[in-house]
Amino acid sequence: MRRPLLILTAITFVTWVGARITAVALPLVALAETGEAWATGLVGGMSGLPLLTVGWWGRGLRERLVSGRALAVVMLAQVAGLAIVPVAALVGHVGAVSLCTSGLVTGVAAALLGPAERALVADLADAGRRDAEGGSAGSAGGATAARWLAWQDLAHRVSMIFAPPLGAWLVVAWGAEPLLWCQAAVVLAAAAAMLGVPRADGRAPARGEAARGEAEPTAVLAVLRAHPQVAAGIVAAGVGGLCWFGFSLGLAVLGVEHGMPGALVAAGMSGYGATSVAASLAAPLVVDRLPRLATAVGAWAVLGLSFAALPAVVPSVVGVALVSAVGGLATPFGIAALNALISEQTSGPERRAAFTAETVLHSGGASLGLLVGGAVIGWVGAGPVLVAVGAVQVLVGGVGLVASRALGAGGRTTAEAPAAAVSG
Repeated sequence: MRRPLLILTAITFVTWVGARITAVALPLVALAETGEAWATGLVGGMSGLPLLTVGWWGRGLRERLVSGRALAVVMLAQVAGLAIVPVAALVGHVGAVSLCTSGLVTGVAAALLGPAERALVADLADAGRRDAEGGSAGSAGGATAARWLAWQDLAHRVSMIFAPPLGAWLVVAWGAEPLLWCQAAVVLAAAAAMLGVPRADGRAPARGEAARGEAEPTAVLAVLRAHPQVAAGIVAAGVGGLCWFGFSLGLAVLGVEHGMPGALVAAGMSGYGATSVAASLAAPLVVDRLPRLATAVGAWAVLGLSFAALPAVVPSVVGVALVSAVGGLATPFGIAALNALISEQTSGPERRAAFTAETVLHSGGASLGLLVGGAVIGWVGAGPVLVAVGAVQVLVGGVGLVASRALGAGGRTTAEAPAAAVSG
């Protein structure tokens, strides 16, 4: 199972690099073709709608995404969505309709792919451990699902460092429209590679099986009620996503207020990004030794403390970078612990529903926070908002730590836990 897992990790890296490069090019194409600044955010805004509602409309689909072949079909739909804007640019008809359609199609695909890829990684890693314990050749070497998911998060996080500046350079060298074609080609190549990823049980779907599904749709709320530890970790991650606007928008506003526009948010993002990548390198090596729920909720409390401390060091660029670095150091361990918790306590349709809930609450919460955050900061002020969102995360993290003790999840989770969870 090692080869399919390596393929999935490589696909995560390549597609995220492409997505971050496209994020630089797409607004430029929209602005150049429409001449309207408001059109630059249409694709991103519309792509958030399927993410926020995937728990409802995706309920009957996620149980079918259990193999590379099924994920490749979704990726082909994503290619079609990505191609809408450059095709419209060729014929000179880029407008609100094409931008919104592209956002909706790619948003639907992304909302399905993220949780499905993580669930398939966990499925394959569990199967690899069973093969390793049975002495089968070609196993994943006994590596846990938690470790493979941490490697996948590293592949995602590394793309944040170099892909945006690479995209800016490529826009100058090639132009914006060729980059949109390149992203479609990258996802198409990734879909072809995804065909080499089998189901976790090693068998091919029977004819018509993908269309029928293998089980009754599993409700997200039912899964969270059945697994309170998973629910506590996901809620903490959701609150963390919702509060992110205080950091990104708050530092931007504080920079303007202190006569140094862009400097503080750049320092904060740089400090956070550098340590988060460093922590992501370490997370796969230590994740099997971390207490699951305590780490998953405690990391967001540390991030909250760093948010609350930022107004005290403003306008020092170095101070902002160092305080932000503390939050960046903690976050990857919290994400790794939560993914481990989900992979160990759930399987099959429940696992896919839990990863969907994680995506909706964390990424959807971040989108919602950015949507309303500007108005909140304008009303209250950037400094008080940073303290408030930091305090909220500390409070939620503290409640989660108490819950981790009450639920018996405060102790160390051993590498044997995944096998026990799967066999049970």
